Amino acid sequence: MAGPIEAGADALVMDASDHVATAIRDIAAGEAVQYVVQGRRETVQAAEPIPFGHKIAVTDIPEGGKVRKYGEVIGQATQAIPAGRHVHVHNVEGIRGRGDKAKGANAS
Repeated sequence: MAGPIEAGADALVMDASDHVATAIRDIAAGEAVQYVVQGRRETVQAAEPIPFGHKIAVTDIPEGGKVRKYGEVIGQATQAIPAGRHVHVHNVEGIRGRGDKAKGANAS
């Protein structure tokens, strides 16, 4: 789990293996977004506006790559997502609980 919110942080990273941070305020395009990972303050430049509560990529995520938050896979990128981009339903497909994505599932 994430520790306490650090003074000056703009986004939260929940686990060191996460590909995304969650904005704790509205972020404008071009802003330097600060977050803390394992006690280290990191920065990523927002490539577009990120609404409060939404995710920003803190590392490049390739098309088809798994997206991690909370140290868990939360979805799969439907397109390449460079660091600093908004991560949401327009570029991530949920894969949890998808029977059609289960190993050995038949297409109908």
